[in-house]
Amino acid sequence: MKVLKQLFDFYIQGSIHVALSVYFLVQITYFMFHIPEDKPLANFAFFGTIVGYNFVKYDSLARTNTIRIRLSLKLIVLFSAFSFLATGFYFFQLQGLTQMVSIGFLLLTLLYTLPFFPNRKNARNWAGVKIYIVSLCWVGVTLILPILDSGIAITADFYLKSIQRFILVFTLILVFEILDLANDDPHLKTVPQQIGVKRTKILGYILLLIFCALELLNSNFTFNGDIQYSLLSLLLIFAIAIVVALFLAFANEKRSKYYTSFWVESVPILWWLLLVLV
Repeated sequence: MKVLKQLFDFYIQGSIHVALSVYFLVQITYFMFHIPEDKPLANFAFFGTIVGYNFVKYDSLARTNTIRIRLSLKLIVLFSAFSFLATGFYFFQLQGLTQMVSIGFLLLTLLYTLPFFPNRKNARNWAGVKIYIVSLCWVGVTLILPILDSGIAITADFYLKSIQRFILVFTLILVFEILDLANDDPHLKTVPQQIGVKRTKILGYILLLIFCALELLNSNFTFNGDIQYSLLSLLLIFAIAIVVALFLAFANEKRSKYYTSFWVESVPILWWLLLVLV
C-alpha cells in the first residue's frame, strides 16, 4: 500500500497528471475542429507540460542548496530531464510557425518563473497576474498550437473556442486559489484575496454560464445541420460546466491537496472520456 501511495504521489508531484490533462485538451481540440490526430504536437504538449510545471514548482528549490534533496525529488528531476529531451525531439517535428509560437509561450513560462527584471520578482509573484498567465499558456498549448500546426483556416470558431478554453481554465484555477488562500502570500492578490471566497465562487458560476452560452454561437450548433450532434455537444459542455461548478461549490481551505492536484485537474480527462463514450 505504501508503494502504491509513493507511485501515486510521484504521478502527481511529477506533473504527469496535469500533463495528461493538457494532452487530452489537445485531443479535444482535434475533435472540435475535425483535425486528424497529430501525435508529435500532442506529445510535445504532454512532455513540455511536465518540463514547464516541474520547472515552475522545483526551480527555486533546486537553486537553493539549503536542504538535502530527497530521493523523490531527484527522481522527478531525472524524469524532467528525460521529458526535456522528448520535448526537444517532438519540437523539431512541428511546423515552423508552430515552433516560433511555442517559443513565445516558453518565454512566457520563463517570465512566470525567473526574475528577469532588476529589483522585481518573477511574474508569478506580480499582484493579480498569475491566473491570467497560466490561463493564457493553457489556451496557447492546447488550442492555438494544434490549430497552427494543422494549417487549417482561422475562423470565428477559433476565437470562440479560445475564449471558452480561457474561461474553463480560469475557473479551474479559482478552485486552486480558494484552497491555497491560507498559504498564499497576501501580496499575490489572488482573486479570493481581493473579493473573498463567496464572491469568487459567484464569479466562477457566472463565467461557467458564459462558457455554456458561447457554445450556442458555435457554427456547428445549427438546427439546419446535424441536430443530434449539436445537442450532444451542448449537453457535454453543460455537463463539464456542472462538474466544475460542483468543484467550485465544495472548495474550501480545509480540502486535501488531492482535491485540486488530482480531481480538479481530471476535468479535461473526463471531458475527453465523455466525448469518446458518447
